[in-house]
Amino acid sequence: MTQSPGAAASRYAQRYGTVRRRGLTRRSAGLLVAAVLVVVVIGVAVFAWSGNQATVTFKDVGYTTPDAWHASEDFQVTKEASATAYCAVKALDDSFAVVGWKQLEFGPVAGASGQRTQNAHVDLRTESQAVSVVVDSCWVAGT
Repeated sequence: MTQSPGAAASRYAQRYGTVRRRGLTRRSAGLLVAAVLVVVVIGVAVFAWSGNQATVTFKDVGYTTPDAWHASEDFQVTKEASATAYCAVKALDDSFAVVGWKQLEFGPVAGASGQRTQNAHVDLRTESQAVSVVVDSCWVAGT
């Protein structure tokens, strides 16, 4: 004896009740929309805030390594004129080990506004012969 699928489903529905398939209630839909809006507003706020962070950039211009105990670097730093920035300069040997290091401070430029580029020169004392000198990183004070 075989039953059709419709008859079996009808018999189960009579015994156990029908399964109700409901969509979202008005309250659930409202809460979902509110949650999505909160996430979007937070995302926009974070995006806008991150774009307003003070930035500093640098460009290596050249370096010299006259002997095993000295090295120098010329570079440019571009930053907001009212900001204070720091840059770390390092001298490297032929195995990329740091043999000299110095941190420089670039204070606010009096009476200026907007982005300003400053030329910088730094002399380093080294532990051994350096084969290159580079600006490792620059950052704005307090960030």
